[in-house]
Amino acid sequence: MQTTSILPVVPADEPAILALNNEHAAELSWLEPERLSFLLGQAFHARRIGALEAFLMAFDQDASYDSPNYLWFRQRYERFVYVDRIVVANAARGRGHARRLYLDLFDRAAANGHTIVTCEVNADPPNPASDAFHAALGFREVGDATIHGGAKTVRYFVREIGSVKGEMVNSEW
Repeated sequence: MQTTSILPVVPADEPAILALNNEHAAELSWLEPERLSFLLGQAFHARRIGALEAFLMAFDQDASYDSPNYLWFRQRYERFVYVDRIVVANAARGRGHARRLYLDLFDRAAANGHTIVTCEVNADPPNPASDAFHAALGFREVGDATIHGGAKTVRYFVREIGSVKGEMVNSEW
């Protein structure tokens, strides 16, 4: 079985990323082209699979980012990597892309001395597939919040990762 490579996001990818993101705006959030460019410039890690079968964008504690979810983690953790968005195109689901993107991020975070990766999952509207996925990757719930004037409720998750450069971070995978 051939595996599609995980590649860094480059400016030429932005139109396809924007389209995929906005197809899933209910789960993520709507982005305008300028906002996407800004966020990619702030990202600690931005990767894609294939022409655009999937993408992940994550920030560390030093990003200039105003998301209430990101700020929740920044108020509580001195050093972290926050997964802001990950999405797999409908036609590419079930191929393990999200898992591969997360494992790639865990390796990058550990190589840069991070010990935790954080994220949020919608509680209202519910996202049971995301709940199961994050549980399988070893995330644990550490809090919750109601955001956007009560329009959305989220739960916050943390996953500890290896912190020594060169450590076999994903040996259990």
